[in-house]
Amino acid sequence: MKINFISLVFLVFAGMSIQNPLSAQEVTTKTVAQRVVEDGGTGDYSAIMYTDSSLLTHTIFRPKDMGAFGKKNKLQIIVWGNGACANSPWEHINFLSEVASHGFLAIAIGPMPQEGERGSGRSSSSQLIDAIDWAIAQNSDKASVFYKKVDIDKIAVSGMSCGGLQTLEVAPDPRVTTAVVCNSGIIGNPGGGMPGMPGLTKEHLAKLHTPTLYLLGGESDIAYNNGMDDYNRINHVPVFVANMDVGHGGTYRQPHGGEFAKVATAWYKWQLKGDEEAGRLFAGNPPQLSQSTVWKVDKKNLP
Repeated sequence: MKINFISLVFLVFAGMSIQNPLSAQEVTTKTVAQRVVEDGGTGDYSAIMYTDSSLLTHTIFRPKDMGAFGKKNKLQIIVWGNGACANSPWEHINFLSEVASHGFLAIAIGPMPQEGERGSGRSSSSQLIDAIDWAIAQNSDKASVFYKKVDIDKIAVSGMSCGGLQTLEVAPDPRVTTAVVCNSGIIGNPGGGMPGMPGLTKEHLAKLHTPTLYLLGGESDIAYNNGMDDYNRINHVPVFVANMDVGHGGTYRQPHGGEFAKVATAWYKWQLKGDEEAGRLFAGNPPQLSQSTVWKVDKKNLP
């Protein structure tokens, strides 16, 4: 593939690597820059992280080889909000790359972070909706690498800490299939928390309409009490809570996202792909995850 001078200058000044030349298919889908996080994940589909010129406000994680996807094997949509309402997924790229390697299209709020860069700026809940809208539009765009390869009826909204509150704020969207709330929970006082945090009250929980997973960092997690209070209040939809004693930071930055990625990926597989084997981690009496030495779990309205 030929890269003209203007494109080369843009890539260099953007600090992007061109170690892996872009394929013709990727050029068609307006890829600006890409790189592999760690080794691309442990799933069946090695993942890439990249920026698309039609969604510069977000970072996309997907399998590199899209040839495996089509009518019989589609990518389900996962959108992600970051901790501290950050406009960068820098803390979560190991986690998100790992999830994508299992056959998902994961879209995180914020531009793609450079290696060693934390990014800057604040995000809003509406950016999760932007990601959903973009993914659905890509599925019907003949020029897109995602054309007819996205399962637009299977959508997870997810996030960590402030991103978990953003998740809860947009979870009532009727297009959402499941919600994953990590190291988070509604504070209860609309004036509390950081500036820019969604000002939700506990009454908002009644708007949830999908199975919901809470992943918390145990009693040392600053969000533990809020998250457990949410769980105790949710009685109208299936809900599962899992605690690992690691504090508020979770395991997202560990290789392949650590334990949090393993549990979240299993939930996504169950809820979005209908993978009953993965669902055994959460279903049954007792669920398999209850047998773990590092997780403490509880559930309601689940088989």
